[in-house]
Amino acid sequence: MDVSFLGGPGPQRGVGVVAPFDFALDRELWRWIPDDVSLHLTRTPYVPVEVSLDLARLVSEHETLGDAVRTLTAVTPEVVAMSRAGAVPSITTSGALLEALVELDVRRVALVTPYTVSVTRALEDYVALAGVTVTGCAFMGLTRHIWKVTYREVVDMARRAAVRGRLGAADALFLSCTNLPTYDVIPQLEAELRIPVISANQVTMWAALRRLGTRAVGPYQALIDASARSGTVLPGQTSGSVLPVPPELPDVPEEKQQEGWT
Repeated sequence: MDVSFLGGPGPQRGVGVVAPFDFALDRELWRWIPDDVSLHLTRTPYVPVEVSLDLARLVSEHETLGDAVRTLTAVTPEVVAMSRAGAVPSITTSGALLEALVELDVRRVALVTPYTVSVTRALEDYVALAGVTVTGCAFMGLTRHIWKVTYREVVDMARRAAVRGRLGAADALFLSCTNLPTYDVIPQLEAELRIPVISANQVTMWAALRRLGTRAVGPYQALIDASARSGTVLPGQTSGSVLPVPPELPDVPEEKQQEGWT
C-alpha cells in the first residue's frame, strides 16, 4: 500500500508548561488546547512540603523555575506557562487571572479555594491589590490530594461563595488552584449563577494561547466563548466558610504576580 501521499504529521505550535511536582491534571489542560497546538509539560523537583504558602514559595524560586524552563528549550515552545524565567515569553497563573478579570471587566469577584485559611487569605490580598473587591469566599482547608476533590464539592463551594452578601453580588467567580478539577463544571455554574466562572487552569491556557494568537477550546465558557457572557448572580445571604474582605489596594507589583499559589 502506498502511503507516501500522507506526508507526515502537520505542523504543531508548542506551549511549555512548568507545573508543580504534585500536579495531577495534565488531561484537563489538554481539553483547552486546539488540535494544532501541543503541550510540553515539565515539573518542579519534589519537596516534602504540604500545600501551603511555604510550598508556593519553594516551587516559585527563580532557580527552580529557571532549570525547568531550560529543560523545555529542546522542543522550542513559543510560550511557557506557570513560569517566570526563560528565553521565551512566559506567563503565570496569577498574572493570567488578572488578565481574565480585565477581559471580563470584573470589579467584584467571589473566590473558591481548596486551600487552608492562610493560603486563601493570600489570594484575597492579591486580588485586592489589583483593585478588585472580594464579595465572598469559600475554602476547604486541604493540604494534599486536591485533585481528588469532586465536581459536586466544587459546586457546593461555588454556591456558598457566590451568594449575595453585605458587599452585594459578584461580577464573576474564580475557582483557584491548578490541581482543582473544573473544566466540565464551569458552564454548569455559569448557567446557574448567571455570572462568568473562571478557573486557574482555564485562565492559564487562555492566556498562553492568546500569546500564540489563537483561542482556547471551551464551549459555553464565558471567558472563551463571548456568547456565553450574561447575567448577574442570584440574590441571597452569605453563608458557609467566609473570610473577612481585605481593603482595596493599588495595582499588584510585578514580583507578586510571580508567586505560585494558584
